[in-house]
Amino acid sequence: MQVKAFRWDGQKLWLLDQRKLPDLEEWIALEDHLQTAQAIKEMVVRGAPAIGCVSAYGFVLGVKKGEDPKVVYEVLRNTRPTAYNLFYALDRMMDAYKRGEDLEATAKAIEEEDYQANVRMAQIGNELIPKNARILTHCNTGALATAGFGTALGVIRQAHYSGKSIFVWVDETRPYLQGSRLTAWELLKEGIPHKIITDSTAGFLMKNGLVDCVIVGADRITKGGDVANKIGTYTLSVLAKAHRIPFYVVAPSSTIDYSIESGEEILIEERSEEEVKRFKNCQFAPEASPALHLAFDITPAENITAIITEKGIWKPT
Repeated sequence: MQVKAFRWDGQKLWLLDQRKLPDLEEWIALEDHLQTAQAIKEMVVRGAPAIGCVSAYGFVLGVKKGEDPKVVYEVLRNTRPTAYNLFYALDRMMDAYKRGEDLEATAKAIEEEDYQANVRMAQIGNELIPKNARILTHCNTGALATAGFGTALGVIRQAHYSGKSIFVWVDETRPYLQGSRLTAWELLKEGIPHKIITDSTAGFLMKNGLVDCVIVGADRITKGGDVANKIGTYTLSVLAKAHRIPFYVVAPSSTIDYSIESGEEILIEERSEEEVKRFKNCQFAPEASPALHLAFDITPAENITAIITEKGIWKPT
């Protein structure tokens, strides 16, 4: 049973509030670009491809309200600094506006292209997955993070559909728990065998021969093949390399930023320390203790076995 993170009804943009999953499936209606920007900032929606799609519809909402397209563009652009799909989608929307094209049709095209890219990546990536594979994944890269099928989780889904009898280790993904809250939720709906693990368990599983490959998504990929992804990805890549385990990145070509060569050029988003110290009204750290919350890290190309896009398999090393 596949899910959707958002839907467009022609007048409003509806978001499944991912902050409340898995406890509650609640939809929120957005009516302008300001509400859309706030929803992106507050992680009502997350995942680079989904953010890109939602920002495109947010642009439509803002322009329909009679707002200055340049202002709408900047408001939405200044929500999440690392996810490149956001900038890709908004640049396309602004170009469409300047050419006098149908903005709603352009936003729908961005959504459809992402979905089709997901399906194609799943097919390509499935070729790399052996039967009975024990796959470790990080964060959430499924239907909730995209236009509806998934990047890394899309590959996992396809491997399951093709009868490969896979098993998935789900990193909890501290501090926002996208793995234990969202990925596990999607896997349950699909009936895919899995177990949730603490992030710090991954290395020991690898040492004991219980991981056959690692599959993750990406928020930005450089021209040289460095990858920005959810914090903890770099650590997994080092562990996988040390244990000679394939490390795959799955992302649409819209995630590739050809304007930069190295991961050192990527701006890493730093989120509120409160997300480290508490979650859902549960305080589990001293209020007076400071915390650092880097939302992403950079995995160098040399740690990556292959990058899978809808255009094929790229081996940056």
